[in-house]
Amino acid sequence: MSNEAVIVDIVRTPSGRGKPGGALSTVHPADLLAGVLTELLNRNDLDPAIVDDVIGGCVSQVGEQSYNVTRTALLSAGFPDSVPGTTIDRQCGSSQQAVTFAAQGIIAGSYDIVIACGVESMSRVPLGSSMSGQDPFGTLMHERYPNGLVNQGISAELMNAQWGLSRHELDAFAARSHRLAAAAAQRGDFGREIVGVTTPDGRFVTNDETIRSATSLESLAGLKPAFHSDGAAARFPDLQWHITAGNSSPLTDGASAALIMSAERAEQLGLTPRARFHAFAVTGSDPLLMLTGVIPATRRILERTGLSIDDIDTYEVNEAFASVPLIWQRELGADPERLNPRGGAIALGHALGSSGTRLLGTLLNELESSGGRFGLQTMCEGGGMANATLIERLEP
Repeated sequence: MSNEAVIVDIVRTPSGRGKPGGALSTVHPADLLAGVLTELLNRNDLDPAIVDDVIGGCVSQVGEQSYNVTRTALLSAGFPDSVPGTTIDRQCGSSQQAVTFAAQGIIAGSYDIVIACGVESMSRVPLGSSMSGQDPFGTLMHERYPNGLVNQGISAELMNAQWGLSRHELDAFAARSHRLAAAAAQRGDFGREIVGVTTPDGRFVTNDETIRSATSLESLAGLKPAFHSDGAAARFPDLQWHITAGNSSPLTDGASAALIMSAERAEQLGLTPRARFHAFAVTGSDPLLMLTGVIPATRRILERTGLSIDDIDTYEVNEAFASVPLIWQRELGADPERLNPRGGAIALGHALGSSGTRLLGTLLNELESSGGRFGLQTMCEGGGMANATLIERLEP
């Protein structure tokens, strides 16, 4: 490859509970993102003036996250005003798509150095704020889907029914996520990726607030279904309601950023690439079963590379709901021990626009710790889409 795109570094904030009183809820989202951008520069002794672009992901681009929050954040971080920035929305996969655009720009020769990043403050800009009670679809969309669309929770319930997933299976996977994440945190596995955040009241936040080490099957079993309502029950009278707050990802505040450049530029700067990008895929899927796109996205990447699922050493499949990785694992015949080995979004949080680069960092650190070669990241997305990214760890 004439212009090989490599990862030099990835950082993230701790995951804060995305509601008032959460550890990061007093921090403006632009400041949250500025913090990880600053740390990325400092850790790599990088002059920000040589960054060609900053591409950020954010889902709720309204209020404090409006007016191109990525550009606001890079200026807040002290970048010279000559550095551009843009904010994109591919729903939950926004910053994963930012990574793809950054790497593809380098491969095409349009960029030498790019930062891909993302932010979401769900405590300050609640999920759904951008719709403000309005219909986002319009007449033609409703004509195409006359029986109506559904939210992601209902989509997960429909998937449970189609694949025959029980409440016990979902809760067991959720308990696993917390158990693995708590063990990883105890070992210090997240130390290389997490950068602390100083809040306006002077607290210094360094730990993921969303990990609950005491989570058990018994405690999860006591939670009520989150998406059952009279209207939903009437529309889907045969559904068994299994999705709860416990087997779903929590509302989360967070930001993350990845330093991506050409291998040649990294060598010129004396920086050591940690991984290279091997392949990308993005697919659409049924907007009613909108969370299933991870399956065709993964298959597409395997077809493009000629690899089998068993050739992949670690899989990061976003745990929007426990249904997603469970169905993905079943359909792909993937080794469950390689799936989210440090826990996933159920424990580590899902700060929507930040999750793509957050997962990438966790994936890379796991590959380096385990000595694995290939890592796969895939993320389901609202509206029926999914991204997949395959990276290859490089020897230092």
